[in-house]
Amino acid sequence: QVQLVESGGGLVQAGGSLRLSCAASGRTSSTYKMGWFRQAPGKEREFVAAIIRSGGTTYYADSVKGRFTIFRDNTRNPVFLQMNSLKPEDTAVYYCAADSRPLGSDYDRRDAYNYWGQGTQVTVSS
Repeated sequence: QVQLVESGGGLVQAGGSLRLSCAASGRTSSTYKMGWFRQAPGKEREFVAAIIRSGGTTYYADSVKGRFTIFRDNTRNPVFLQMNSLKPEDTAVYYCAADSRPLGSDYDRRDAYNYWGQGTQVTVSS
């Protein structure tokens, strides 16, 4: 059992920055990968970034490359999403996700994760 809680969302002007945090509890040693997704009103939930627990390999959606960074502290918990140069199109609910299945290889699909947080709202004004 893994529980995920996102924090750090809020209202920011275009060009500003926010840092999101995803805190995991429970069987955190079984979180083999962590990811961030986002969902805007009327749109599908889309992949943003992911990090692999062993080795720290990271992946990013093309829409956020060069602006967003996923990283972790030395304990590998929590996982952060640093968002810079924010744009109005970044406005969405951001969800943290974790996968406890050790043989999973996908990282950008919703079904690649089996634990989800409740989401945190990010609003970017123009």
